[in-house]
Amino acid sequence: MQNLIAVTDLCKVYASGFKALKNINLEIRDGEILALLGPNGAGKTTLISIICGLVNPSGGRVTVAGHDVVKDYRASRSLIGLVPQELTTDAFETVWATVSFSRGLFGKASDPRHIEKVLKDLSLWDKKDSKIMALSGGMKRRVMIAKALSHEPRILFLDEPTAGVDVQLRTAMWQVIRDLRATGVTIILTTHYIDEAEEIADRVGVINRGEMVLVEDKTELMRKLGRKQLTLDLQEALPAVPAALTDYRMELASGGAQLVYTYDANLADTRIPSLLAELDRAGIRLKDLKTTQSSLEDIFVTLVEGAR
Repeated sequence: MQNLIAVTDLCKVYASGFKALKNINLEIRDGEILALLGPNGAGKTTLISIICGLVNPSGGRVTVAGHDVVKDYRASRSLIGLVPQELTTDAFETVWATVSFSRGLFGKASDPRHIEKVLKDLSLWDKKDSKIMALSGGMKRRVMIAKALSHEPRILFLDEPTAGVDVQLRTAMWQVIRDLRATGVTIILTTHYIDEAEEIADRVGVINRGEMVLVEDKTELMRKLGRKQLTLDLQEALPAVPAALTDYRMELASGGAQLVYTYDANLADTRIPSLLAELDRAGIRLKDLKTTQSSLEDIFVTLVEGAR
């Protein structure tokens, strides 16, 4: 898979002296879905704003399909569609007029067939003559995506695409994003919903305090940094972890009614058989046991706290 966007030693320092980005290096692959995660103020929006040509960098370089975003702004920007977090549309215009006008802003000739296809793909066709003010929040979000796709970009940036929408609509939006990727559109999204990244992203980038902490394939990230927990429900509560189990670094939970063992599932020897044998020798009887896998959210929290 070829790289479509290259970010090299990117820095942004504002007039106040605040360093929003610090030597960011990132390559975005053609046809992937990349999720950018990070706490508020981490630099996510600043990064995508520079790539989209809305903010000038203080140092470094960004290219989009080989075009420098500063020196060759028009060529790079023509390849990009941007859906900002804020719903900024003319409330008194119709859906059709709004999306068609956005296409014209990029110097594209009128193409009713393309606008029709975009609206149908986003389940907006029956709303094409409705004024924006009459739409629900979820429909307005879809209109923003339609505007971003009106000029047939190769790349789509989504800044918090499901912010403030209900769970059902979020699930529908995930499918819209998958469908767009299936047509060849490269998608970069910022999100505070970790389950969103876990559900639809191919790769995950974590930004914290203006620095890129990590960029990794999602499945590989969860394989390498994910941990499993074995939770043992006890027949009788314990006042403390028995001395014989100290080497396993177990923790008591549920008022002593559970023992929790955290282990690396990638190790050849998870030590679970020897642990169970040790419990038997100690006379500790079990009611039940279950294993759980750490989520992407667990990994994200660990990465961000480790970078402090």
